[in-house]
Amino acid sequence: MMAGIIKPSNNKILGSDIAGIIVAIGKNVSLFKPGDKVFGDLSAAGFGGFAEYVCAPCQALTLKPAGISFEQAAAIPQAAVLALQAVQDKRPQQTALQVLINGAGGGSGSFAIQIAKSFGDEVTAVDCASKLELMKSLGADHLIDYRTIDFTRNGKTYDLIIDMMGYHSIFDYRRSLKKKGRYVMVGGGSSLIVQSLFIGSLISLFTAKKLAILPHEPNKNMADLLALFKAGKMKVTIDKCFPLTELQQAMKYFGDRKSRGKVVITI
Repeated sequence: MMAGIIKPSNNKILGSDIAGIIVAIGKNVSLFKPGDKVFGDLSAAGFGGFAEYVCAPCQALTLKPAGISFEQAAAIPQAAVLALQAVQDKRPQQTALQVLINGAGGGSGSFAIQIAKSFGDEVTAVDCASKLELMKSLGADHLIDYRTIDFTRNGKTYDLIIDMMGYHSIFDYRRSLKKKGRYVMVGGGSSLIVQSLFIGSLISLFTAKKLAILPHEPNKNMADLLALFKAGKMKVTIDKCFPLTELQQAMKYFGDRKSRGKVVITI
C-alpha cells in the first residue's frame, strides 16, 4: 500500500534499510560529517534505498559500529527494530514468557528469536522445514514445521505470539493465547489486517487477551539493539547478497519466502 494503492507509484524508489558512507551534509547538520559510516531505516523519510545515492534526514541514521560490516548493518534497521518492539514493548509481563514466533526463519523472525532468548523466554519457532536448523541455531527451544503441524490446533497456549507472516484467522490466534496473553501482528495478509483492526480490537476490549497490529516506529531503541550485538547476544543472519543490477531477482527470491534470514542488496 505504501508503494501505491491502485498500482505501484512511478515516482518512488523503494528500499528502506540502508548502510553507507556520508558524502555530503546539509548546512544545519551537526550530528554527522562526510566520511561517517552510517545505517538506518528510511521508511518514514520517503524510502529510496534501492539506489547508489540517497538523501536522508539525520534522525534516520545511526553511526555504524566498527565491528559490523556494511552488509550486516543494512540488514538490521527495520527487521531488528520490529523484532525488538514486538518482544520488548509488547510483553504482557516482565518475567520470562512462553513465546511463539510465526515466520521465525525470516529476517525479522531470526532477530526476534535472539531477542526473546535474551529476556530468558521459552521460544517456539514456526516456519518451513528448510529453516528449522537455522532457528535451532539461533536459540529456539521448540521447532514447528507449519506444513505438517498447525500450532493453533495442538492444544498449546502462549503468553506472547509474534506473527511475522499471518495466515490464520484472528480466532485461531485467540485460541492459542493464555488467559492474559498477547498477539502481535507484524506481517500478514490483508484479511488478517482487517480482522486484527476490528475483531482484534473488540476481543481486546472485552477480554484479558490482547490482539493488535504492531505500529512500526522506525529506528526506535537502536542503542538497545547495538548493545545486544556488542554483548554477543544477537547476530545478523544473511541468507544471500545480490548486486543492485539483480534487484528484480532479489525481490522475487524474497517474495518466494525462500530466504533464511535477510536478503541484502550490495553496491
